[in-house]
Amino acid sequence: MNQEDLKKTALKILEESYVGTLATVKDNKPHSRYMTFFNDEFTLYTATSKKTQKVDELEANPNAHILLGYEGQGVGDAFLEIEGEMGLHDDRSMIDKIWNDALKGWFTGPDDPDLIILAIKPKHLRLINKKGEAPQNIEL
Repeated sequence: MNQEDLKKTALKILEESYVGTLATVKDNKPHSRYMTFFNDEFTLYTATSKKTQKVDELEANPNAHILLGYEGQGVGDAFLEIEGEMGLHDDRSMIDKIWNDALKGWFTGPDDPDLIILAIKPKHLRLINKKGEAPQNIEL
């Protein structure tokens, strides 16, 4: 598969998959949790509270690892393995873009003072398990 086809496949996975794992670094060890992701091309965004471990971990080490797209059907379920760097965003336009009613379980609303957006910019992106093919690097 050429790079353009790989990118199209990766963007399709990003558009169709919302829940994945986010791993940060805590005490020099991986710390993973499920998160809901939104994307703008290859940059991923997720809402979190300023009071979470994710924010503390990001401040100590901004590296992140995300798995996104696996549907649980077995061999052939294509998914993405993303290594990136996280940053914090609290600008109003980003919060308005990400806000949805599902977040009401964690926040009082889009004006909640603890709401912050994590942005993950990929450094390395790989397409995994595409119909049993070897992992393929996607050049950004």
